Amino acid sequence: MSAEATDPGAHTRKRGRPRIDLRRLGRAALLGPVARDRLPDAIGHVAEAHRAHHPDADLTILRRAYVLAESSHRGQMRKSGEPYITHPLAVTLILAELGAETTTLTASLLHDTVEDTEVTLDQVREHFGDEVCYLVDGVTKLEKVDYGAAAEPETFRKMLVATGNDVRVMSIKLADRLHNMRTLGVMRPEKQARIAKVTRDVLIPLAERLGVQALKTELEDLVFAILHPEEYEGTRALIAEAESGQDPLAEIAEAVRATLRETGISAEVLIRPRHFVSVHRVRGKRGELRGTDFGRLLVLVAEDADCYAVLGELHTCFTPVISEFKDFIAVPKFNLYQSLHTAVVGPEGAVAEVLIRTHRMHKVAEAGVVALGNPYAQDGTTAAQHDEPADGERADPTRPGWLSRLLQWQESATDPDTFWTTLRDDLAQDGEITVFGAEGGTLGLPAGASCVDAAYARYGDAAHGCIGARVNGRLATLGTVLTDGDTVQLLLAQDASSGPSPEWLDHARTPAARIAIAGWLEAHPEGAQGHPKSRPVPLRAPDRPADDMTSGPARGGERDAGVTVGVPGAPVRLAGCCTPVPPDDVIGFTVRGGAVTVHRRGCAAVARMRALGRAAVDARWNDTGAWSRPADYRVTLVAESFGRPRLLADLTEAIATADAAIVAATVEPPSEQRVRHTYTLQLPDAAGLPGLMRAMRDVPGVYDVSRAQQPAAAR
Repeated sequence: MSAEATDPGAHTRKRGRPRIDLRRLGRAALLGPVARDRLPDAIGHVAEAHRAHHPDADLTILRRAYVLAESSHRGQMRKSGEPYITHPLAVTLILAELGAETTTLTASLLHDTVEDTEVTLDQVREHFGDEVCYLVDGVTKLEKVDYGAAAEPETFRKMLVATGNDVRVMSIKLADRLHNMRTLGVMRPEKQARIAKVTRDVLIPLAERLGVQALKTELEDLVFAILHPEEYEGTRALIAEAESGQDPLAEIAEAVRATLRETGISAEVLIRPRHFVSVHRVRGKRGELRGTDFGRLLVLVAEDADCYAVLGELHTCFTPVISEFKDFIAVPKFNLYQSLHTAVVGPEGAVAEVLIRTHRMHKVAEAGVVALGNPYAQDGTTAAQHDEPADGERADPTRPGWLSRLLQWQESATDPDTFWTTLRDDLAQDGEITVFGAEGGTLGLPAGASCVDAAYARYGDAAHGCIGARVNGRLATLGTVLTDGDTVQLLLAQDASSGPSPEWLDHARTPAARIAIAGWLEAHPEGAQGHPKSRPVPLRAPDRPADDMTSGPARGGERDAGVTVGVPGAPVRLAGCCTPVPPDDVIGFTVRGGAVTVHRRGCAAVARMRALGRAAVDARWNDTGAWSRPADYRVTLVAESFGRPRLLADLTEAIATADAAIVAATVEPPSEQRVRHTYTLQLPDAAGLPGLMRAMRDVPGVYDVSRAQQPAAAR
């Protein structure tokens, strides 16, 4: 497949758009004749594009960099047969068109010199300074001779670490990959596919995260053409067919222009065609493409307030599709993108999507971090002239949360294969959310992150002891998925031996959490086995039958039960469904055999008895002296807790310390890290029940202890 055949730009698009056209200058225009006396003219195209964004830029350093690059690459040829200097020139032109500042362009001209020529980093530093040297080093590949099969993942690791200190490293790499993808047709098909897959899995997500849409969209189309040639050709044919007819967006665009003119809003209304992958996605989503699906309207204004003024006029004068409205100005996307999105119904019933933004927003939407110029310099100073923050880290407004998280977890992924696989998985996650800590501060997490991810992002390895969380003030399991704006309070166990459950891996989305959990489980195989099993675990005292918990103890008379009832001489039983103890408010009902069963008034069985027409019997506790007799009272308590090792042992120890005897107990199967324990206990003193419940609540992992309300059948 030729380079031209894989270039979506080879198909001419009729509709104009303000998207930065990175294919505007061909190779012949870029380089001019190959003769030596014309070589200085080659840099002129870069200088022209650079001056369009930076009129006062000093071009001296660019010319010096070009002379070094041309002389060091002289005699080298690309696989396409062109002089090698065409590649750094093309990469630099791409960045110049995006508006990159002079330092970035200088480094891009030299980006392959250290890797492919005799030029050293020390020479680059000596002639061009520390910043240019850092950028060149950041994009220089590691040698396969030294790293073998790990060379590619370790090169990306090195590049990402360098990007953490200076995002311009990645902008050069993205432009480098774009030019290589444009000329990939000279490679063998299997090599084209391998490079295209890495581009799809790593470089395109990075371009999206850095907001460089102009690079991302062209890379997507080039990858689409290589990996899915049939779908690409089908999409290309659909676009060609649509362009051969009348554009339905043109009429809507004119109606929008007329509306804005009448209201006195100064705006530029343009038709912005979708790129190939975008058309393919819309087709997959809707099945049948409409005439307006091949593009969108773009409205450019001067000020932020004008964006909302335009939105108001469009929604007033046209029928809006409310479900399509999104405000990325008030809440910018994590990659710096800002715009208003809406859709309106045109004069003939056609639906048009509309993007509304300022000229500044549009530049950032296209070029992302490249449009910010040098983020490390202010008032003409360089990064080296700035004071360092107190924590020693460079103050970088372009270092978003996703990059900080990536730099953190890559330190734990020492194995190249683990790093490479985890990197692809991490970059496959779309979107970012911000959650707030109950104690203050914020955390940036990928969309779909859970409380497990928040715990490891907040506490690192100390999160191994996390036993639960409160989300927006309410108790939640560690598997709870967080949403943007949630407030999270993470609960840590006091027991230093606590560790994560294997189930945490099912809830962890961030690489940092997954790597930390897997590492702990591998180092503590016995800890993983200590977690509650997936079936109930009955615990029974050997001298009591298992059904004591549900049937209730028969005490054989009012004196033994400690209750006086309104039926003289009747045997009295305390109900096993609600296990009343003093000073509970109680009521009785006569059952078979003439016995009276005493329930707490709030017991569900009381309502059923009354519904069946059973007459209630007055009941009251005897004097407090009767309460203190040993073995008189049983109570059923339910403990709600988060699963962890030794939880059952700690709970039974707390019960034993309170001098209560366990008659029966059941541990229900864990659900989303939440475990429910039910205990029937024999109390030596009913007055000690509140203290017992407090002691159980104090066990790490237990978040609630309550009296049981078990259903009981009427008799």
